[in-house]
Amino acid sequence: MTTPRDLLIIAMDTVPNRPVERGDLSLALAGAEVIDLIEAEALVLEGDRIVPGLQPALDDPLLAQAASSLERQAPYEAVGDWLWRRGRGLSSAYLAALESEGEVARRRHRWTPFRSGRTALVDSPARSRAAERWASGEPVLAALAAAVGIGDEPAEDSVDAAGEAVVTVLAAVNDAVMELGAVRQRKTIEEAAFDNIWRGD
Repeated sequence: MTTPRDLLIIAMDTVPNRPVERGDLSLALAGAEVIDLIEAEALVLEGDRIVPGLQPALDDPLLAQAASSLERQAPYEAVGDWLWRRGRGLSSAYLAALESEGEVARRRHRWTPFRSGRTALVDSPARSRAAERWASGEPVLAALAAAVGIGDEPAEDSVDAAGEAVVTVLAAVNDAVMELGAVRQRKTIEEAAFDNIWRGD
């Protein structure tokens, strides 16, 4: 299993302090892909720029897709730009992958047998592995989860131990999630103001 898949499983399996926003999760999944690709030596970071490295065979189709979509021309892509480009709809893509592999099932209600219900994880080795990784408090997974509102931020020194490149990615994920939150808040305020105009408030 990969870090993005583990993150999605944890997001589905854990009751967060607030509902996980799909956009936030997609940004974090894109960050998790970068971290796994660093580990696979498929890329290196030069400052905040993603520089393609080796082209290893990757078992996970979505991770392989991520590797093949790296910008291969200088000045290369900044991590933040990658998160926004790659992250678009990524949570849905990972959910569809888990569903196609039988890791996720749609619950059907007795009274509406033909209408698909809420998606739910099934008991599987992948779910158990993700739960073990989460229970161990692995700092990278914990930091990605915290960025989308699940659990607490891990200790700074434990994250630093993962290396400068990983710290750069995690910082970019946090910045992107905060930016998306600000956009949502601004939109809410604008919609409320528009409603007030129509009501004559």
